[in-house]
Amino acid sequence: MANALKSAAKQDSPLTVLGLESSCDETAASVLRYYPDGQVDLLSNIVASQDEEHRPFGGVVPEIAARAHMRKIESIISKALKTSGQNWDEIDGIAATAGPGLIGGVITGLMGAKGLAMALGKPLMAVNHLEGHALSPRLTESCPFPYLLLLVSGGHSQLLSVKGLGDYDRLGSTVDDAAGEAFDKTAKVMGLGFPGGPKVQQWAERGNPEAIKLPRPMKGRDHADFSFAGLKTAVARAWDVSDKSDTAKANLAASFQRAMTETMLDRVGQAMTLYRQRTGEAGQARLVVAGGVAANTELRAGLKSLAQSRAFDFIAPPLKFCGDNAAMIALAGAERLAAGLIDTYDAPARPRWPLDSDAANAAPKSGYGKKGPKS
Repeated sequence: MANALKSAAKQDSPLTVLGLESSCDETAASVLRYYPDGQVDLLSNIVASQDEEHRPFGGVVPEIAARAHMRKIESIISKALKTSGQNWDEIDGIAATAGPGLIGGVITGLMGAKGLAMALGKPLMAVNHLEGHALSPRLTESCPFPYLLLLVSGGHSQLLSVKGLGDYDRLGSTVDDAAGEAFDKTAKVMGLGFPGGPKVQQWAERGNPEAIKLPRPMKGRDHADFSFAGLKTAVARAWDVSDKSDTAKANLAASFQRAMTETMLDRVGQAMTLYRQRTGEAGQARLVVAGGVAANTELRAGLKSLAQSRAFDFIAPPLKFCGDNAAMIALAGAERLAAGLIDTYDAPARPRWPLDSDAANAAPKSGYGKKGPKS
């Protein structure tokens, strides 16, 4: 990963790392102890939600998010340290999300981490938020490399071959919107409330998933890319011609969720084929799902069934680690520190930072501009 400096140190004893996460609308801090064998003790995991600040707008407002991070981050760090039972002398390193994300929030967390690292003389790990998600299942169970990763969140939808720490091979990505964006847009169109993903799932449980015909974008294609813009548009049109009743809400939510799930399963199935071709794995492999959308129960059930049918073990983090949290950032920082990878104090905050940066720059899938490729 860019900006990291390889140090000569190797891990021979437990490492205790403070992680900070502020890439979107969660201000979070966590203290984690990482052992040489990969075992993890989570000593604290504090998350301050901004849902109430953003609820009136039906989505995250970047300026409001940045100001909330500034107000909350100092107290959240103090609470995480106190809850962990550690003092600053017992912290071996400071990790923080350095991107991708809303730049105001990213700057707040990263500058806080830099200040602590400089004042305390501790190593700094500037962590890719997506790498935090990619490693998050390792917080609670054994998940050795390599594995196939479905990373689905509010800003990203990707399928990656995870070969090792910092070593990612893109198999597929969204060419327009992310899955989480589609969930949020669906909730906003129907006035279901914020955050969108959980609201859609709640209403879907009351509806008929076959009630409304919606597209399954990219289904059957011989690649592993996603597209969700057309599905978003179809939902908006279906809502426009509905009677706006609670039954209409439930049926459209259920139909959207089913379309999303079937689309994802088709794309993951194609990625499984590509994964085996590229890695040469012929036996039992591993499928990992991570990111906020990974909390959706219908998607989880479908992925588990697909994995079993294709000789993949299915691994997913507990629901509390699917959304943005600092535990995954502390873990990514600890693994990087254990590998001797630390960052300089000029490590930049990045609004965009694909895990597979080389491939994304060479062949961007979506969102290319002055900020670089989104995927």
